[in-house]
Amino acid sequence: MIKKEAIRRRSRARTKVGALFAAMALLADLFCLSGCGGEKRELTILAAASLTDVCGELKTEYETSHPGVTLQFSYGASGALQSQIEEGAPADVFFSAGTKQMDALKEEGLMDTDSVVELLENTIVLVVPADREGGPASFEDAAAEGVSMVALGEPESVPAGQYAREVFESLGIWQQVEAKANYGSDVRTVLSWVETGAADCGVVYATDAYTSDGVKIVAEAPEGSHSPVIYPVGVVKAGAHTEDAEEFVRYLEGDEAMRLFERFGFTRAALSENETR
Repeated sequence: MIKKEAIRRRSRARTKVGALFAAMALLADLFCLSGCGGEKRELTILAAASLTDVCGELKTEYETSHPGVTLQFSYGASGALQSQIEEGAPADVFFSAGTKQMDALKEEGLMDTDSVVELLENTIVLVVPADREGGPASFEDAAAEGVSMVALGEPESVPAGQYAREVFESLGIWQQVEAKANYGSDVRTVLSWVETGAADCGVVYATDAYTSDGVKIVAEAPEGSHSPVIYPVGVVKAGAHTEDAEEFVRYLEGDEAMRLFERFGFTRAALSENETR
């Protein structure tokens, strides 16, 4: 009888302990819901293709320090992304590889103008396949008879293509280059054509060339031969998460994010150092 009573006491004790743990788990869930704001907010960021690698790491770092937010990146040519915003595609932030596209959206009233900042600069370079010897060694060489195909971004929609055309026009050889140009839908497509040897040379950003073992840089664009390669970023007015988008843009301006950008070959845009918002 004493043994049975002891068993019952232990059973009641286990029941109380189990109830206590269940209550603690419920409190933890409630705390998470209140502290984390319930379900995570997903920010949709339309970003230039040349930002693919660095933004992959930015996503990891930002989501770690902001557990209530998930970053969803969509990459492409800046002109194509501009068109998506104009057509009403869901977007919270636009991160362009050129000011032309951002300026157009601002004029159309589709961007929060006060949020837009000219954040980064890049360099335009001529690349050739890494295993090829005796090919073009300068931008001028792209017009040489021995070059049969030059890979470029589409100048109207791909900022890298716009800058490339400016360089060749400044050198007075655009017509010769245009005759043998093959246009890619974004700068990563241009890079892939040179990597595979489909093109004799191509014009990309230095940051893209740094990511590839399949190409080598043979020349930087001559100084003053093109407009500055500026990457602006800003909040899309029609976005669903304005406050989170504004906070993310502020994060991109900060030292932590800038150190990551610089590790991938970008530099802080000179204009952004003196901007006040």
